[in-house]
Amino acid sequence: MGGRLLLPGLLLFPPLISGWTISNCLVTEGSRLHLVSHFFLCGLDSRLPLLAVCSGVTNVTKAVEAVPQGVEGLCLRGSPPVLPADAFSRFPGLKALGLTLYLTQILPGAFRGLGQLQRLSFMHLPVKDLFLPPEALGNLSSLQYLAFSGVCLDGNSGVRLPPNLRRLSVTLSCLEDMGQLADIFPDLVLGSSSGDAWTLETLDLRSNRWLKMASPGGLQGLKLGTLNLDHTKMKAAAVMGLGLRRLDALSVTYTDTAELPAGTVAHFELQELNLGQGRMRIEHIALEALASCESLKSLSLKGSGLMDLPPGFLAALPRLQRLNLSGNKLRSAVLCPNETGAVSGLRALDLSSNELRSLAPDTFSCLSHLRELLLQTNQLVWLEGQVFQGLRRLEMLDLSNNPLEALGKGWLAPLPALTTLNLLKTHIVLSPAWDFWGLESLQDLRLPLRSGPSGTALSLPTRLTSLELHAVPGGELWELASPVFPALQNLTLNGWGLQLGTEKVPKIFPALRQLSLFGSSLEGLCSPDTPSVFLWQLPRLQYLRVQGDGRGPRPCCITGLPSLQELTLQRLLSRAQPRRVQLEELVGDLPRLQVLHVARTGLETLSAVAFQGLGSLQVLVLDWEAGLVLDGSLQEHSPQMPQYVYVLGSSLACQCANAWVEPWLERSPRTYVHIESAQLCQPEAGVHPKQRLFPFLWSHCPRTLELGLFLGSSALLLLLISLPLLQEARNSWLLYLQALFRAWLQDLRGPKGEGKRFLYDVFVSHCRQDQAWVVQELLPALEGRRGLRLCLPERDFEPGKDVADNVVESMANSQVTLCVLSGQALHTPRCRLELRLATSLLLAAPRPPLLLLLVFLERVSRHQLPGYHRLARLLRRGDYCVWPKEEEGKDDFWAWLGSRLEQARRG
Repeated sequence: MGGRLLLPGLLLFPPLISGWTISNCLVTEGSRLHLVSHFFLCGLDSRLPLLAVCSGVTNVTKAVEAVPQGVEGLCLRGSPPVLPADAFSRFPGLKALGLTLYLTQILPGAFRGLGQLQRLSFMHLPVKDLFLPPEALGNLSSLQYLAFSGVCLDGNSGVRLPPNLRRLSVTLSCLEDMGQLADIFPDLVLGSSSGDAWTLETLDLRSNRWLKMASPGGLQGLKLGTLNLDHTKMKAAAVMGLGLRRLDALSVTYTDTAELPAGTVAHFELQELNLGQGRMRIEHIALEALASCESLKSLSLKGSGLMDLPPGFLAALPRLQRLNLSGNKLRSAVLCPNETGAVSGLRALDLSSNELRSLAPDTFSCLSHLRELLLQTNQLVWLEGQVFQGLRRLEMLDLSNNPLEALGKGWLAPLPALTTLNLLKTHIVLSPAWDFWGLESLQDLRLPLRSGPSGTALSLPTRLTSLELHAVPGGELWELASPVFPALQNLTLNGWGLQLGTEKVPKIFPALRQLSLFGSSLEGLCSPDTPSVFLWQLPRLQYLRVQGDGRGPRPCCITGLPSLQELTLQRLLSRAQPRRVQLEELVGDLPRLQVLHVARTGLETLSAVAFQGLGSLQVLVLDWEAGLVLDGSLQEHSPQMPQYVYVLGSSLACQCANAWVEPWLERSPRTYVHIESAQLCQPEAGVHPKQRLFPFLWSHCPRTLELGLFLGSSALLLLLISLPLLQEARNSWLLYLQALFRAWLQDLRGPKGEGKRFLYDVFVSHCRQDQAWVVQELLPALEGRRGLRLCLPERDFEPGKDVADNVVESMANSQVTLCVLSGQALHTPRCRLELRLATSLLLAAPRPPLLLLLVFLERVSRHQLPGYHRLARLLRRGDYCVWPKEEEGKDDFWAWLGSRLEQARRG
């Protein structure tokens, strides 16, 4: 299904992007990528301003013709066999390119012109051979990341790498020997034409299931930051024979490495090592092996089957800063033996997903530098009050998903620097005895809300910036002890565990920016007397997410939030009592709303009424809504429609009420609409086979009165718009023919006409409002100081002769036509006529020494220029200039104008 995109008009500089009709392509701005991310599977950067993904590509050249030239991130999916030369020459500003294409050959020059490309990815499954010309990638001077996934490169040799490449990824391929990379990419090894070894930040070879060999010296001299061999059959020890000059980090998870590769660590003096999670479990680590690993700063033993740690584990790793022991079978964590008294420099410790039942008081006594401690998903029931003694620099503590029932008195006192605390999915019952005082740095708090003593209030730190509360269904509501949280910006309520009066909410949360509401108790948002009124009036709220669970009634209409910019409504349709709704029942007056994401709400009809209170809406996403009807009122409302409308995972109803949609999409003046192409229509199950929705509607639906009126009114509107142009068109076509005839005669004269003396040097086209600039600035500079002969309509036109005849003759007798343009001039019929005549003369008669120059007294949109496609050559070669407002820029303006006039004088 096609769509139409009209991006906002830009000024004359830089080039305009507008009026694109895109087939099988989804276009979005990078800042909105999270709304449609499940359709972008090639890892485009959300920091890029404009992104596009096209599917069903069979011819690359044709597929990209309709894509906006301003895209900086592009993904293509399909099955074209060949990538032709200059395939992407239309996109000189492209930064990221992902090709999920079943290519077998790439022709030379396929990536020519992509001087700004930074990321290039080739992806297709199952594994298929791909042949690259040797110089296919060498000219990509800005390329930093190159990836091949599901591509077999065995048939390639001598492929030159881009000079600034820093990350190379070859995954899910047929690679068997790491030494093959030197044959495919000879730049990686010593002895290449460069004469020096290559340096890569990352070499990613993960998920090559046949990779099990490392030829001795296969990557001789290569300098590596990180080598990733996850999900291969490689052993860490084999890496030592490759001849690498440097290696800082090695990842060998899900491999056949069954013990700590101490020799490899010592050989390269590795700073980071990741291993474990494979079928070969380490289970125990010998203290002797740790003696060779003192260079490590980061160690991950995740999922290694460890049951215990050797004594002096941390003492043997004096430089270690990050340690990941998650997913093991540790029942105790003996990290700080009392007898040594040594202090570790460890900053991050992950003990999650183990079998820890208790923690001794001195468990972390030697970790005074620790900043992050993860203990989630263990079997901790009770924590001693002094278990965190000594962790005065700890900033993040995660105890979630533990059967914690109680905590020792004053257990938070040793943590004055704590900023993030997570206690979700625990059995802790909050009580007034809880003491958060002293935690002046705490900003992010996540707590479960279980029923406590009746009539008690919940006491929380008042300096929080983020709060997440999960209520147990059926529990009593808590009251907040604090009257105000002045710094709280992000609030998440899962279930309804707080007793919040409507009038108190703005006073309690005066700085709230983001609010997320989950659960079946969403009726608490609505007034019992007026169910259509949203109770919470939060003047600074910018982001709101409301998500039900399919059991409770739908929430009331979200309205009355003056600063709201993004709204997400999900799962609001009750499974027990489903009721289809209109969008205006869910959303009311939100004057600054820019993004609206609706999913699984039971939306039935989308009409113009829904947009009356959404004057700033830019993006509308309709996700997983079945049987949608787009009301015909959207035709008249289309100039005020959002700039982007995405119908993703949703289906339009097979009803004649949708018959008008397809022609409307082709004429949508402002909105880019993307509807998934797989829209099928099956009106009678078992009788008619499934057909494409719009062809079926167009052939089976009667030509209703509404459709006839729409087509008739469109034709009448087009006629009325054309009437004011008829008078100008009647005269202008005659003048065009007259101008072309003059140019043809001059062309026939050939060399005889080349010595012709023109009556005027410059014909000046301008409107009456700009006459003061012409008289005060242009005339003294050209006639006074340069001695040129100017033709000014007010001064030099022959009296009594028709104005149109004067224009044609004066242009033909002038060597240069200078058009002075402004917003007012472009709305003046005579100036527009003169501009069209000048371009016609220039393009029709290239042999005479004619020149057309444009001077802009102000910046204007390029789409305001009449027939600007004919002016594209002028704008590209620089035959225009903007009159500067500052004095220091005027010298450059006169220098440019003088040089162009001198060029015309010399012929």
